[in-house]
Amino acid sequence: MIYDVAIIGAGASGGSTAYQLSHYNVNAILLEKCCDASFGVSKANSGIVHGGFHHPTTSLKAKLEVESIKKFDALKAELHFPFDRCGILVAAFSEEELDVCRKLFEQGKANGISNLVWCSKEDMLRREPKLNSHVTGGFFAPDGGVIEPYAYVQRLVESASANGVALGFNSKVVKGEFADGVWNLTDEQGSIIQARYVVNAAGLYADKVSEACGAEKFTISPRKGEEYLLDRESPARPNHVVFPVPSKHSKGVLVIPTVGGTTMIGPTADVVEEKTDDYTTAENFSRILKLVEPMVSGISARDVITSFSGLRPVILEQEDFYIAPSEKVANFIQVAGIQSPGLTASPAIGEYVTRLLAEAGLKLEKRTAPRVTLSPAIEARKLAATELAQLHAENPAVTDWVCRCEKISEAEIVEAVRHGHTTLDGVKFYTRSGMGRCQGGFCSARIMRIIARESGIPLEELTKRGGNSYLLAGKLGSLEVKGN
Repeated sequence: MIYDVAIIGAGASGGSTAYQLSHYNVNAILLEKCCDASFGVSKANSGIVHGGFHHPTTSLKAKLEVESIKKFDALKAELHFPFDRCGILVAAFSEEELDVCRKLFEQGKANGISNLVWCSKEDMLRREPKLNSHVTGGFFAPDGGVIEPYAYVQRLVESASANGVALGFNSKVVKGEFADGVWNLTDEQGSIIQARYVVNAAGLYADKVSEACGAEKFTISPRKGEEYLLDRESPARPNHVVFPVPSKHSKGVLVIPTVGGTTMIGPTADVVEEKTDDYTTAENFSRILKLVEPMVSGISARDVITSFSGLRPVILEQEDFYIAPSEKVANFIQVAGIQSPGLTASPAIGEYVTRLLAEAGLKLEKRTAPRVTLSPAIEARKLAATELAQLHAENPAVTDWVCRCEKISEAEIVEAVRHGHTTLDGVKFYTRSGMGRCQGGFCSARIMRIIARESGIPLEELTKRGGNSYLLAGKLGSLEVKGN
């Protein structure tokens, strides 16, 4: 069959575009090289909804960020992902930094963020008692917040799928040819997907996809950000996202009260050569600690439970987003260089790309059929004892705790698998299982057994994140021992 639109990349931008197209009578397919949504750039970032003040008014970043900020409450109500509009504090610790803060404050006002609040030293400490008392002043952005990025993207994709968008996971596009008004996209397995329009939202690999389709040549240079998570019992957890004064290429190292209850410190911002360089280092951990300890009280290396790195897809020649129709090939929309604040801007990115498709000739007619709505995921840990007792009578798995650190039940694991998440990471992102202090040390084996039982996938074929990331090498005693 020939699709109207093929979207390459199931991250925040691709997922949002698919979600938007699902509101129309458009036959679309979302292609993703990984086995699940949000397994690329979108899963590994700071999880912040930004406040609209970091980027100049003339930039596409600022325009789409500001358009998106207010959309998250309605999206949360519809799609049921974790989001908390806790607000952002930008803290200065010297008169020089205070001058930079003032410029950011005025820039936010110019961008249309009218509710920013300028704060004295006393105001800052009253709003956030965890701030170091040496704070000089700063400002408060009440629209900012925190979000679980992987859950957000998964819900976008799930909604799009429920409303008619086809999904093509494990489909890495390696070649594209346009002829007679139709794109022929070839994936790594040799399968051909046909579509009249293509959206290149391939994240770190948008440059490779563009070149493979004969479109513009540009280079995505990964900018790595290392992040460290503190246990939910850490005394350093602030009430708001705390930003320092930014540098030229980075918004700085932050202290973030994640929506899941932990505290995150980071990220770094270092350009690296490899698009698979997701390592963290002791050197950068020390560097982050030195930067955040003077900002917020109570931060301790003893509270770190895990670390990760996220890679931002930067086009060094332009710090702005690259969202535009290709000037070299027909019916091809570039959605590249979506670095920070790409997650925040994603709702408006999806709308913007949809408009570009319409301008390129795609016929858009609103669906008249009622939309399929998503039900909230089970969150047994948030239920009162009386509610749990009632649900237990109907389904004992609701109170059978599998992940004790995060208090995730068997029923929640089963729900994740039945929604198509059949890898350990897929279930983790859907439920938060394995994200606590033990990092899956006690619950992973049981989760694997539940995935195998519910999906029919043999245990030895289960993977962490798809591909060759197998979790088991074989059964004890079944391996041949050679030699004496």
